[in-house]
Amino acid sequence: MVDAAVDRQASDVLLLDVQPVCSFADYFVILTCMNPRHMNAVAEAMEKVADAAKLPALHREGTPESGWVLLDFGDIIGHLFTAPVRERYALEQLWQAAPTVVRMQ
Repeated sequence: MVDAAVDRQASDVLLLDVQPVCSFADYFVILTCMNPRHMNAVAEAMEKVADAAKLPALHREGTPESGWVLLDFGDIIGHLFTAPVRERYALEQLWQAAPTVVRMQ
């Protein structure tokens, strides 16, 4: 999913291993998109990768127009943000105890 996001030009892509600090997921993918159209393209690419890997899409919340989309694949949760919304929610600080697996600027 990280590769799919990077291939679609998402920025500041962060993969956190939340297993030590979270009971409902194993990994968070947090990334920044430029605008709603870009966010939709990144979300579709991530959903396509998950589908190919037989990871069921359990839930999708938010809208690209709101600046935030959550993609829930069970063990992996994707958080797609525009830059201002990502800064406001500050998930990196909220989950700072989770080890960083990958960070791609």
